[in-house]
Amino acid sequence: QVQLVESGGGLVQAGGSLRLSCAASGRTFSNHAMGWFRQAPGKEREFVAASGSSTYYTDSVKGRFTISRDNAKNTVSLQMNSLKPDDTAVYYCAAATVMGTTADVYRYWGQGTQVTVSS
Repeated sequence: QVQLVESGGGLVQAGGSLRLSCAASGRTFSNHAMGWFRQAPGKEREFVAASGSSTYYTDSVKGRFTISRDNAKNTVSLQMNSLKPDDTAVYYCAAATVMGTTADVYRYWGQGTQVTVSS
């Protein structure tokens, strides 16, 4: 079992930055792929970034978001720069035993943290 707790969401103006963090506990963190997903109102949950054997980003955040992990501290972060109103969503941290970019791969999920970008 892996428990995930996100933090760092909030309200920011367009062009600003936020850093999301996810603290993991339970099974060995370093053995898991870690991903960030987001879900905007009325939309399906979508992949944002993942870190494992490789690092992946969805096209809309490439060059603006950076995922990083500290296996010693059991944390994974998402640095979000040049934020846009379209980035507004609830952001979820997730863990999987295999690398993937789709939600069905991820078994463990955090509760989510709200990110709101005003124009």
